[in-house]
Amino acid sequence: MKKSLLVLAAAMSCATGLVHAEDTLKKIKDSASVTMGVRESSGLSFTLGNGVYTGFHVEVCQKALADIQKQLGLAKLDIKYQPVTSQNRIPLVQNGTVDLECGSTTNNATRQKDVAFAITTYVEEVRMVVKANSGINSINQLNGKTVATTTGTTSVQTLRKHERATGVDFKEVFGKDHADSFLLLESGRADAFVMDGSILAANIAKAKNPADFKIAGEVLSVEPIAIMMRKDDPAFKKAVDDSIKAMIKSGDLAKLWDKWFLQPIPPANVKVGLALNDNTKAAWANPNEKPMEDYAVKK
Repeated sequence: MKKSLLVLAAAMSCATGLVHAEDTLKKIKDSASVTMGVRESSGLSFTLGNGVYTGFHVEVCQKALADIQKQLGLAKLDIKYQPVTSQNRIPLVQNGTVDLECGSTTNNATRQKDVAFAITTYVEEVRMVVKANSGINSINQLNGKTVATTTGTTSVQTLRKHERATGVDFKEVFGKDHADSFLLLESGRADAFVMDGSILAANIAKAKNPADFKIAGEVLSVEPIAIMMRKDDPAFKKAVDDSIKAMIKSGDLAKLWDKWFLQPIPPANVKVGLALNDNTKAAWANPNEKPMEDYAVKK
């Protein structure tokens, strides 16, 4: 009788949608394939065209998947690349379309209710980019200006909450992706673009005239960026975390950062020039998946 009740309970669990807490490692082993969520124009994940995706976070994920392939004893692992946006990245992870999202997603308490995050790979500082000759050097100079950000991100809300933005009245415009948002600034339809510093730096590096732009103003928020995956799959999360921890210990993660942010990168072979900040160094020294709420901007 007890056995029957256990079987019934298991069936009810599946029926209530907990089937999404699947064994991703088994899924990968059975299919010899995995789907990586990638971005078109993020600072950590972007396309070179023709279905080719690269960047710091893409390479971190590729290394983690190589370690998982070895762990599972697979002779070959087919990595499928699925472009995602700020709006659809979480739903695509939740519904199983994407196994590992390797863009530039902030780990916060709200998102942790819907998805899981690997240990932090980079701690972002949200800033703004402006035209170099604009004369804008602070948030309080945005009064009467137009500020661009990307649909589905939280950057403008973060800007409005900043103490220096009190009483500052600005208009918002939205780009469909980060490249589109930068274009709003580049074309003069916006006076500033507010976003993650790495994304701003990467877009400046890819601009026709990088010297025409500068990252300015106060740090608006400090946000841990991490690889995202489905909830309730501890074995898969451990496999990803263990790989990243090994990369930290070996120095490979630091080498990847140097490659993508301190050396010339494709497609324009321009140096982004973004050094590791102290928050990232601390996250690597003590690996964790603390949400954004656990961080505070030092005043």
